Amino acid sequence: MRNMIEANTAVKVRTWPGRVPAHVGIIMDGNGRWALSRGLPRIEGHRRGVEALRVTVRAAIEFGLRYLTVYSFSAENWSRPIEEVSDLMGLLKRFIRHDLGELQKAGVKVRVIGTRENLNPEILALLEEAEALTAANTGLTLIVAFNYGSRQEIAAAARMIAAKAASGVLAPAEIDEDFFAEHLDTAGIPDPDLIIRTSGEQRLSNFLMWQAAYSEFVFVPIHWPDFDRQALADALTEFSARERRFGGVTLSHQSAKVGG
Repeated sequence: MRNMIEANTAVKVRTWPGRVPAHVGIIMDGNGRWALSRGLPRIEGHRRGVEALRVTVRAAIEFGLRYLTVYSFSAENWSRPIEEVSDLMGLLKRFIRHDLGELQKAGVKVRVIGTRENLNPEILALLEEAEALTAANTGLTLIVAFNYGSRQEIAAAARMIAAKAASGVLAPAEIDEDFFAEHLDTAGIPDPDLIIRTSGEQRLSNFLMWQAAYSEFVFVPIHWPDFDRQALADALTEFSARERRFGGVTLSHQSAKVGG
């Protein structure tokens, strides 16, 4: 497999012809089904999924995205067969070891969200190394949701806030949406403008449920290993055509109402 950013090759940022979302989240779904439909072992689908991630990160840089969050491993994925979980951990380790240097060269900042308690020490060390090495970068921020679940994230934030209130350092009246968001894993990261899910499924699956309150959704029928630069471009084109009102009414809707 090629490294994500080819040696001695700079990824040029182009001007996207439409409205560019600052933050895109992707639920990378369908690796196993992609493999099974081709008579291949599930691990081959996961391997091809890693290649699709490489291509997508390059495209995100090219298109000028500021934040890209990928749902790499959910808190519920531990219930999968032991062999498959072991294969996934192996792919994660290889991805970090092989691609971290190239991410650094491309100015990508890596941030990991999700629970870190009870993680394999080797995995934890690699995740922390990726964050530390790229901490000063100012290009695309790649947020890796690993051992992540939105309900768990929200519950953890509630516990932290409750502890502050119980200790007397926080008055309940001080708790508002912004304050709560500061206690989530994504503190300091803007909410996703667009969430893409592959494989034709149309649900969040415990991904960024608080943050996705006003996100646009694009569901694509292809499985994740088939996702590529053109698929991302198509999703961005669809996003550009959306009218985002955030619960309000746009001028065009007001004019239409007044006119008849």
